[in-house]
Amino acid sequence: MKKPNILLVEDERDLAEILQYNLEREGFDVVHCADGQDGLRRAQSLLPDLIILDLMLPVFDGLEVCRELRSDPRTQHLRILMLTARGEEVDEIVGFSMGADDYVLKPFKTKPLIHRIKALLRRTPANGQQSDQLASGGVTIDRVNHMCTIDGKEVGLTPTEFRLLWTLIRQPGRPFSRNELMDTCRGEDANALERTIDVHIRSLRQKLNQKADYVETVRGIGYRFRPGNGNG
Repeated sequence: MKKPNILLVEDERDLAEILQYNLEREGFDVVHCADGQDGLRRAQSLLPDLIILDLMLPVFDGLEVCRELRSDPRTQHLRILMLTARGEEVDEIVGFSMGADDYVLKPFKTKPLIHRIKALLRRTPANGQQSDQLASGGVTIDRVNHMCTIDGKEVGLTPTEFRLLWTLIRQPGRPFSRNELMDTCRGEDANALERTIDVHIRSLRQKLNQKADYVETVRGIGYRFRPGNGNG
């Protein structure tokens, strides 16, 4: 079986060596680049299964690399996980607006990061094709513009709520465990996050208003998105 290949674009040598070592132990083939220009060239030639992309890079920064990849039909569907020390909410929103599939903050723990990498590889369709806008039951979510609307009216979601809704609405009717939903959320403290998943879901339901019941609790498992389940 072919090993998934990962392109690691990271200029901190010690961090890159640690990541490459641990990823290869998990069965990945890893190619490392230390600047954005080289990373862009390698991405275009290798077409890797996943790109781990630092934002603060020499030559081209990570946002520029991401923008170039998303504008090229050959690379626009590559999976990109941004790895960065920029922790402000606005930075995360900019990252997603540029087309990032996930956004992980430094410092991070290696095992949770690898768990999220595996989850990202699992939840993206095998052919690499994915839409930047999804709609179901009157709820529309636009990943590029980081916007959610209900029957045409915009609803403000936090990055965590946005990720949760995006994950659920991509596969209507499919139950997601809390562990799976944790993969979509910001933060590396898995135990703390597990305790707050229900809080994020409660807040998301409040903002969905008349569509709140579309996010259905699946007893003993977690949650699923089932349009038409409520009054909307």
